[in-house]
Amino acid sequence: MANRMPSNSAGSLAAFLKDRRTRLDPASFGFSGRRRTPGLRREEVAQRANISPTWYTWLEQGRGGAPSADVLNRIAKGLLLTEAEREHLFMLGLGRPPEVRYTGAEGVSPRLQRLIDTLDASPAIVRTATWDVVAWNRAARVVLTDYSALPEGERNILRFMFLSPHIRARQHDWQNLARFVVGSFRADAARAGAVSEVRELVDELCSASPEFAALWRANDVLSHGDGTK
Repeated sequence: MANRMPSNSAGSLAAFLKDRRTRLDPASFGFSGRRRTPGLRREEVAQRANISPTWYTWLEQGRGGAPSADVLNRIAKGLLLTEAEREHLFMLGLGRPPEVRYTGAEGVSPRLQRLIDTLDASPAIVRTATWDVVAWNRAARVVLTDYSALPEGERNILRFMFLSPHIRARQHDWQNLARFVVGSFRADAARAGAVSEVRELVDELCSASPEFAALWRANDVLSHGDGTK
């Protein structure tokens, strides 16, 4: 049985769907015929979204219960919504934003590199959802490590923390720092949506490091502001 939405949310969702539907040009999608109202018909949106015309009609009428994330994604594609409009659609339909689509990262733009280079007195890095370091400034190279001297596969903060003996030797409070790192990584990974990539990294570290495995099983979640300064 479908979950019910509050009547005000259902009404807002219905209004938003109708507004976006009427903005679309039928001819650009290959739909012909004379129309009394602008935009696509409801059944045409349902066809583009590959969902039931009855279900879509109910959503536009403010009834039928809360749609699933899959249905909302289909509708967003059918209506050619922007990312901002898609997020708004999810907020109206489910009361939360959509899950982030992780696309990975191969590097940074020259503009971002110039920005972190201006922070010459403070170590600065750019990392991916799996905490691979993809950019750094001179201070980070001096204070943290010379990332440029490492193979790309080894430029990972978690591998550094748990698989490099010299890092542990340099940190007098390694255990507390390790707990903070794992808790922060867990929070970042949940936001980033990199499910398969994170799973592979976690499996690797759990096999290679008993300390990481124990901290990961603890399920602690920490924000970046929770660390000891």
